[in-house]
Amino acid sequence: MNTAAKLENVTFRYSNGDSGALNSVDLEIKSGECLLLCGSSGCGKTTVTRLLNGLIPHYYEGELQGEVISAGRNIRDVSIEDLAGTVGSVFQNPRSQFFCVDTDAEIAFGCENMGLPEDEVRRRSAEAVASMHIEKLLGRSIFNLSGGEKQKIACAGVSAMLPRMIVLDEPTSNLDLDAIDELRTIISGWKAQGRTIVIAEHRLGWLEGICDRVIFMENGSISKEFTGSSFFSLGTAALNSMGLRAAVTDSSCLDSPCGVTPIKPFSKSGVISLENFTFSYGRQKALDIPALDIPKGSVTAVTGHNGAGKSTFTGCLCGLKKGFKGRVTIDGKTLRPKDMMRLSYMVMQDVNHQLFAETVLEEVMLGAEDSEEQKALDTLEKLDILQFRDRHPMSLSGGQKQRVAVASAILAGKKLLVFDEPTSGLDFRSMECTADLLGSLDDDITVLIVTHDTELIGRCCTHLLHIENGRL
Repeated sequence: MNTAAKLENVTFRYSNGDSGALNSVDLEIKSGECLLLCGSSGCGKTTVTRLLNGLIPHYYEGELQGEVISAGRNIRDVSIEDLAGTVGSVFQNPRSQFFCVDTDAEIAFGCENMGLPEDEVRRRSAEAVASMHIEKLLGRSIFNLSGGEKQKIACAGVSAMLPRMIVLDEPTSNLDLDAIDELRTIISGWKAQGRTIVIAEHRLGWLEGICDRVIFMENGSISKEFTGSSFFSLGTAALNSMGLRAAVTDSSCLDSPCGVTPIKPFSKSGVISLENFTFSYGRQKALDIPALDIPKGSVTAVTGHNGAGKSTFTGCLCGLKKGFKGRVTIDGKTLRPKDMMRLSYMVMQDVNHQLFAETVLEEVMLGAEDSEEQKALDTLEKLDILQFRDRHPMSLSGGQKQRVAVASAILAGKKLLVFDEPTSGLDFRSMECTADLLGSLDDDITVLIVTHDTELIGRCCTHLLHIENGRL
């Protein structure tokens, strides 16, 4: 097999102190192979992907030593735009790579920038849409898509460009199980076409059978290397000891009957009652819940397919969606939307939109009293990010930012905490710390977690709420 990319004695340090520095990394990627990069948050996986697609050194500044050859060219000597036609990228946060306001234009955008004829752009776009089975996403506003739906559009746009190498950073972080199966089919198709695929990922099981080689990274270096078959023969205990997620997880909890179903012993009393809870995007009804009781003090998982209405539901519950209809009653008192806003705190799917302070400690103290600084330090320690207390939040890795946002929510002193995919991009230990902390909150704090993460659900959730097509 020919070499698709090669890193020779590569050391890199971000100029702004970002996590993910590399130390003397040597790596050769063969043409046509599917390579998995795994390891704890901040170990350097994303940095490797940024070297392969040229974002380092042309976008992310820092000190680069060694040589990086990608698609037969030295990344120092080729611009990002020249490399884009041969190395396609799908980022952990798809919004960061969108340029258009509607889905059709976004899928075609990359091909148009390659200067392809209109007929060819239309043909490639149609083939990408058909192969990913996302016809129902055509003609939609980007702003009205769920996180998982945005990820599918990003994948389709890259697929249409027909690059020789495709680099994916946490591509399943916001996808449901069916969507992951669809992505697996797409990647299998890319592999059959002879394309080289590099995936940095925490969710592992879906790659069994299509991943040829696994690189395990620690502290910016390659620690271990496995064949795909030998890696996926490791048991859960061995993977967890490396800080990795289990390769096989129990998804039975996602097949729950309708309504709020207890999945752990639970005896707390009191409910948050919803009546005639509805919301529409124009003429399209996105939410229709006649009645629902959420136990106070519970940790309730909100599950469902991408686009089912989960984020819409939690946004309405927190009073953030203008135009929603319905009644919310707590302890016999009817609350208006602005009352729910005062009562609740939401950690959004893209936490970059809610990080404002100059340091991590200042960030988590924004909604807290000065007297709670020790509680803030204890919370950071429980989430294993105390060492970053003086770092700028935006200099952290995606998983570390996620934990900062979780800490901010806990310190905000609200009675209703809502987390939208709080473990996307988290390794096993980080997920475990987050689950333990959410499961140990005071009895008077109610937690809702929008998630596809079955490991998180099994570790900390007391109840499960399943939504499909805006209904229970």
